[in-house]
Amino acid sequence: MKIPALEPEEAVDSPLGRTLLSRHVAMISIGGIIGAGLFVGSSASIHAVGPAILVSYALAGLIVLMVMRMLGEMALALPGITAFTEFARVGLGNWAGFTSGWLYWYFWVVVVAIEAIAGATLIQHWIDLPLWLVGWALLAVLTGSNLTSTRTYGETEFWFASLKVGAIVAFIVVAGAYVLGLTSGRGPDISNLVAHGGFAPMGPASVLAGVTTVIFSLCGAEISTIAAAESPEPAQTIAKLTSSVILRIILFYVGALFLILAIVPWNEITPGQSPFVLAMERINVPAAGAITNVIVLTAVLSCLNSGLYVASRILFTLASRGDAPQWAVAVNRRKVPARSILIASSFGWLAILAAVISPDGVFAFLVNASGATMLVIYLLSALAQIRLRREFERTDPGRLQFKVWLFPWLSYVTVAAIVGVLAAMTLTPSLASQFWVSGLLAALVAGCFFVFRKGKKGAAA
Repeated sequence: MKIPALEPEEAVDSPLGRTLLSRHVAMISIGGIIGAGLFVGSSASIHAVGPAILVSYALAGLIVLMVMRMLGEMALALPGITAFTEFARVGLGNWAGFTSGWLYWYFWVVVVAIEAIAGATLIQHWIDLPLWLVGWALLAVLTGSNLTSTRTYGETEFWFASLKVGAIVAFIVVAGAYVLGLTSGRGPDISNLVAHGGFAPMGPASVLAGVTTVIFSLCGAEISTIAAAESPEPAQTIAKLTSSVILRIILFYVGALFLILAIVPWNEITPGQSPFVLAMERINVPAAGAITNVIVLTAVLSCLNSGLYVASRILFTLASRGDAPQWAVAVNRRKVPARSILIASSFGWLAILAAVISPDGVFAFLVNASGATMLVIYLLSALAQIRLRREFERTDPGRLQFKVWLFPWLSYVTVAAIVGVLAAMTLTPSLASQFWVSGLLAALVAGCFFVFRKGKKGAAA
């Protein structure tokens, strides 16, 4: 197995700019985790599992932590690799890099369309305009932001993420004071966690089943590995962020949901209704619904903004490897891959149109096809880490400045956990179609490599 002979000081000089500051990358990482899935989507998981959903989120968070730790190890060992999907290429072969890259691109362009539609739906509460028109307008504004410069994207995402973080911190403070009895006048009270059928009213098996549904809301932390490539010290930045991702998950997901479940009986939370609104209404926060709508809109715009950014950078990387049209590798005078951004944006516009014309046909297929792709990408990254780690230990242990704990056992456990979640999807009626359609997409993408790219010039690790 041939590993690129790159030392830290010999990292590849990318044509992209290095204008993102460490604060930008840190907030991009946080923003990638906090989305509408926390503020609204968590209601469905709570309804299905009960208070024990806290354990499901913690377990899913551990899987994401291990994947991020693996990415951090490979980032410092291979400082010339600037997109995490390329680790699969180095560790497993060109087919894995091709497959991982195109699946990741597809995932995010679908997210772009989903978030644009979600944002348009929220804005329709205040402005009576057609859904497709508002969605296209949001997409146009954030496409312009991404085209301006990488620094503009970084600043925009920094403030989007800051607003989300500020909102959650404020909620934790207010809700925490209520649960502790400081504002409720009843003293500390967490009886709701066990008062309505127990902590796990659906049984212990529901906790594991819950991991299958909640892990998708935790995807996005890996965005930092893409953004870090446009910072002055990419490898060190990635390693620093991967060490703290689990703390953010515990604080923002488990912490916030713990307080919600302590305030509101879990059986009063219905899917599609924000549990944050219910909790704030229970503790008499004025205009709770309006406040939450603004926060959710911010989260949606943040994901839309990041989706355009990530999709464009992945397409740029694929083009630089010969796995996408070469004209997509061009950058403008501001060192922004403008063509790659416009392609991602164009796909988003078409997907929004599909959502209007055929919401239960074409658009539903597009969404289902993205359902399990992140787990497939994580699985390829984990397998690459195991193979690369063994090779580094045998030939060049000095590369391993940042390591996955208890190797190889924790790496094997991570792979088994990802496979277990994928297997559980096939047994979950609401997720089975996503698994099979996503699996078909992954097979088609891999097949395209072997038909069109295998052995061709440019597909080099």
